[in-house]
Amino acid sequence: MSDPVFDEEQAHLSEVYAKLEAIRDSLTREIEVTHREAAQDLRDMSEEVRLNFSSADETMETLAAIETLNSVIDAYNQNHDFTVDKLRRTIALLAQPYFAKVRLQMRPGRPARDVYIGLAGVTDENRRPLIVDWRSPIAETYYNQQMGPTSYQVDGRTRNVSLELRRQFDITRDHLNGYFDTTVAIEDSLLLGALRRHHTEKLQAITATIQREQNEVVRHSDVPVLLVNGIAGSGKTSVLLQRIAFLFYGQRDTLRADQVVLLSPNDVFARYIDAVLPSLGESNPQIMTWREWVARLGLADRASGADVDAVSLRALEEGLPSLTLEEQDFRDVREGGLSMLKASSIAASVRKFERFGVGPKLMTLVREDLRSKLERRITQISKNDELQEEMLGLDVERQVEVFGETIAPSDERETDALARRYAEFLYGGARTQIDDASWLRFDRVGMRLTGGRPLSAAEYLYLKILVTGTGDDDVRYVMVDEVQDYTQTQLMVLASYFPRAHFLLLGDQHQAIVEGSASFGQIGQVFAQTHGSVEECRLLTSYRSSPEITELFCSLLPPEERVTLSSVQRPGVDPVIRECPSDAGGYLQVLRRIAEDAHAKEGLCAIVAQDGARANWIARQLGDLAPLVGKGDTLPKEGVVTLDLRLAKGLEFDSVIIPDAQAEVYPDEPLARRRLYTAVSRAMHEVTILSQGQMTPLLSPYLASRQGKRD
Repeated sequence: MSDPVFDEEQAHLSEVYAKLEAIRDSLTREIEVTHREAAQDLRDMSEEVRLNFSSADETMETLAAIETLNSVIDAYNQNHDFTVDKLRRTIALLAQPYFAKVRLQMRPGRPARDVYIGLAGVTDENRRPLIVDWRSPIAETYYNQQMGPTSYQVDGRTRNVSLELRRQFDITRDHLNGYFDTTVAIEDSLLLGALRRHHTEKLQAITATIQREQNEVVRHSDVPVLLVNGIAGSGKTSVLLQRIAFLFYGQRDTLRADQVVLLSPNDVFARYIDAVLPSLGESNPQIMTWREWVARLGLADRASGADVDAVSLRALEEGLPSLTLEEQDFRDVREGGLSMLKASSIAASVRKFERFGVGPKLMTLVREDLRSKLERRITQISKNDELQEEMLGLDVERQVEVFGETIAPSDERETDALARRYAEFLYGGARTQIDDASWLRFDRVGMRLTGGRPLSAAEYLYLKILVTGTGDDDVRYVMVDEVQDYTQTQLMVLASYFPRAHFLLLGDQHQAIVEGSASFGQIGQVFAQTHGSVEECRLLTSYRSSPEITELFCSLLPPEERVTLSSVQRPGVDPVIRECPSDAGGYLQVLRRIAEDAHAKEGLCAIVAQDGARANWIARQLGDLAPLVGKGDTLPKEGVVTLDLRLAKGLEFDSVIIPDAQAEVYPDEPLARRRLYTAVSRAMHEVTILSQGQMTPLLSPYLASRQGKRD
């Protein structure tokens, strides 16, 4: 039986698709024509440029011609990049032009307007929107999931409209597979379809299925610190990446990818998420672990300091006011093989301003004084006869590199001026050392404050920030995933090092599997001290795990929190919980059989061991059946793998086997409870829990409840 709505939507899709193909073809032709024209223009102009450095006038004329040629090239490149970007977005839309439509009553008495929403926006030949970008203000009406009167924000103003229709599409290129008219999340057919899919090697974008509570984070106002506390499987990482894409969209002309830092829990996780933003047409930010960040700052050879007590940092703060810098605390500033500033001269500058005490004000004044001394030192060097003779003997290529032109000084005054520029070229790099305070031995200073103990990377950075008042002022956003596994020390360093950045902190307080990590209350306190205010959001719905698995890991939570959590997955299979023989032979026989069964099924199964030693042992016993995943590895699409709990953080698998749920590994203690909660919640569809001997008491309430339901 014919469906007139389906036929109407298919006709619209066919029309839009034809226009997209026409836009693609037009842009392709434009690029080809531009390439030909650019090549011809450059050939013509290149023939007119004659490289002549025989005299100062000829050199200047040659350089001017080259500059003109470069400006033409830049103009072509700018136009080319714009056209290629538009072509890239158009080609991306050809795979799925759009995924949703809203019908909005913009003004009473006026015809309702249909708005089609896709991964990117595109206009037709009359500059009317064919498809709007999912990040555009008007698309907020789709994600609000509020039929009838609703609103969206445009340039800080609220636009009130009425949502008359919210329609989702299942589209493959120009073919409409189906449509769904939906109002609330539980009816979200696209979401449920996506959740039924199996694990993929890379995390996928959730653009079409962002739910209302997730959208509140994605489109949240740009605040100094946003702390998101979400249960396992609530899509925290996906929300984080969609948030980054949203920020890039709103600040297209001012925000660069290298101004966003994303701290990930491990390398496996970083590779798992690195395809999401490119799939949305955005560049990846700087993605790194804490250890990698420390290494980039030149501190790879130190202990990272992640486990250093925050008391140590406070001791540095408290000791600084009474600290006096000694002459042995300074080192020479050297550049180009010469000592530009002696340690004794630096000490004299510090003594001049020591009344201000050790801190940013002192360092600012000392830097200015040292810069003045450096200027005099460079001038002194420039008057050296040997340097001037060296300058006059430079070949033409080196002259152009140093001065931007060839030189032929006509008198002593001109020679002195050029020699000053040459000395600046050779030794001016010393300013970087002055500004970076590399002339101060922070380790020596710090050891006096710590009682002689060497500084970790965290302590070194924090001391340097306290003394100099400088960190990274260029980074504008710092995103921290799995923030519950960071210590107060790490967070204090990050908050101080990126003073101008806005922070998005995501985690689950119940997945804090590292001893000594900061509580959410402590996280809020750290950032309130440095950034003034902290806003919080909660994500309370699990989109990853089946209701049966969600019930299991929720049973490990405090009773008052269990009632607020839910799963939108369709019912699945009950968890398997089994005590195995305590002897290694009998235990491994059971584990191998279960792993073989998992290997025969579709999807990826993970054996999640409590620590690295246990994971290594299991992987050796099972061999090729369940290879070990290391820090440098990428997850396969299917099969069975073995990894430890810390590497499994943030990842998801079709099924999970917990091989070591015995009482001694998971005793009835808060940390063990959080670790078991984390391990169980990695599973999407099935979970099997094994113990080598007596089962952990943490599961007793769940088992009793399940038995009660059966009775």
